[in-house]
Amino acid sequence: MEIKELLTQLNQTKASDLLLVAGSSICLRINSSLQAMTKEKLTGEMIEKLIAPIIRKEELEEFSKVKELDTSYEDEMSRYRINLHYQRGTVAATIRRIPKEIPTIDQLGLPAILKTFTTLERGLLLVTGPTGSGKSTTQAAMIDLINTTRSGHIITIEDPIEFVHTSKMSVLEQREVGFDTNSFKEALKRVLRQIPDVILVGEMRDLESIQMAITAAETGHLVISTLHTQDSVQSIDRMVDVFPPHQQAQIRSMLALTLQGIVCQQLVPKIDGKGLALAMEILIATPAIRNIIRKGSTTDIYSMIELGSQFGMVSMDASLANLFKKGLISKDEAIIYAINRERLEKKLSGTA
Repeated sequence: MEIKELLTQLNQTKASDLLLVAGSSICLRINSSLQAMTKEKLTGEMIEKLIAPIIRKEELEEFSKVKELDTSYEDEMSRYRINLHYQRGTVAATIRRIPKEIPTIDQLGLPAILKTFTTLERGLLLVTGPTGSGKSTTQAAMIDLINTTRSGHIITIEDPIEFVHTSKMSVLEQREVGFDTNSFKEALKRVLRQIPDVILVGEMRDLESIQMAITAAETGHLVISTLHTQDSVQSIDRMVDVFPPHQQAQIRSMLALTLQGIVCQQLVPKIDGKGLALAMEILIATPAIRNIIRKGSTTDIYSMIELGSQFGMVSMDASLANLFKKGLISKDEAIIYAINRERLEKKLSGTA
């Protein structure tokens, strides 16, 4: 079997990922579950032969040196985000399918408040969630709406580029780490000299990238970025905690001024086994929320989200409860993905 055949099956089954690991069968991830495509077990040599046609020669040379590679590939069907790594001395690959068409906020069924977020002129917007929760897709939909409705300069910094945009009303640049720039850090150091109005940072990975993103938001730019966090409180705490103790009060003050909103999402298996349901927490930085961030009492944010429905806020657990009430997910799945499992279980059982 050749890689083009595997990519065809990846698209035909609408799987999210293709996994190639020595000692295992070729696997597809469909609706969060792995399904073996063959009985034959892969070897490292077989994987190297499979992936060679879709990886640039210079990238393979770099991979042989550093033993890690994030890259992308495109054919007539889709784009693909590819991660190469070694395990037990053999090459392994994870290939994620990315549709060529950028879905709209409406097509994704996202809350209307996300459209409001795209009209903001400045500040920090976060889209958070675990790997595979659709963060990149949500970001792409927001960037596409800005690109379609506003005249401005958009710069994205990604590793690698996933959804490919074309300039519409805006001038849009996409920079790929390792190809157009050496690192997020280097790109963010110079991005303000490129006179952007909107900056997308594919991932805030460390203290420097977080600090630069906050500074860009503070200086009058709209910055959209991601974190691998499960809810709004974890997101704020993560950004503050990466800084040394003597800087944390300053960062809390900067966040209180710049943060505009946080969108946290999880994809939950549907009860009928046909697809995934989107659970989404929305935080909007009201004056009360900003004051809580400034004081550092972030656990108070949970109650503020529950009280903020008139502003468009919703907690992760309330979103899960709503999906359960609609019959889209099971009670067990709702509890597995909950932030406060005990409380949600009582609520869904009618004892709270």
